[in-house]
Amino acid sequence: MAALLCMVVFLLAPFLSHAADPDPLMDFCVADLGSSPTFANFPCKPASNVTSEDFFFDGLMNEGNTSNLFGSRVTPGNVLTFPALNMLGISMNRVDLAPNGLNPPHSHPRASESGVVIKGRVLVGFVTTGNVFYSKVLGPGQMFVIPRGLVHFQKNVGENKVVILTAFNSQNAGAVVLSTTLFDTNPSIPGHVLTQNFQVDSSIINGIQSNLGS
Repeated sequence: MAALLCMVVFLLAPFLSHAADPDPLMDFCVADLGSSPTFANFPCKPASNVTSEDFFFDGLMNEGNTSNLFGSRVTPGNVLTFPALNMLGISMNRVDLAPNGLNPPHSHPRASESGVVIKGRVLVGFVTTGNVFYSKVLGPGQMFVIPRGLVHFQKNVGENKVVILTAFNSQNAGAVVLSTTLFDTNPSIPGHVLTQNFQVDSSIINGIQSNLGS
């Protein structure tokens, strides 16, 4: 029995030693967005070309344009807009919602999300894999968390504009927006698949696709 335990530990040791992210070997790795990314990261910009400006980002200062179908705008502060986040596993977004605006149901495949309401009143909700819906109306200073991969939304339920700052444990969390993922793909998902899935007439599917821009 002891010999068997020793053998199991010996076999698992290589996997256990790689169970966490490795310690970085450099102070930073500002992304070279002109190069193709590897599986997880972008190549580093040469240190000789790095300046102080690389470590500061003002993209979340400005109000997003909410003149669109949903009355919402997400301004990303991820590795694609702030290259100094490369290999750090963090990012932030700004979410602007007009009165009655909706950040439509979506999920982030690569990160959990936390957020704090800066301005306005907003209904935040998410759905578990067991189809349980959790939600609450939040005001300024209140915080929320969305577990990784779960479908969620934010809806302005007040009379004024909403501003939310969200944070992710990924440099590029990704977003799968249900409405556009299903109804505004290129090429389109076959209509008979969507009509069977939602148990509706094809005219309804066509109407949704038309509204979303397909």
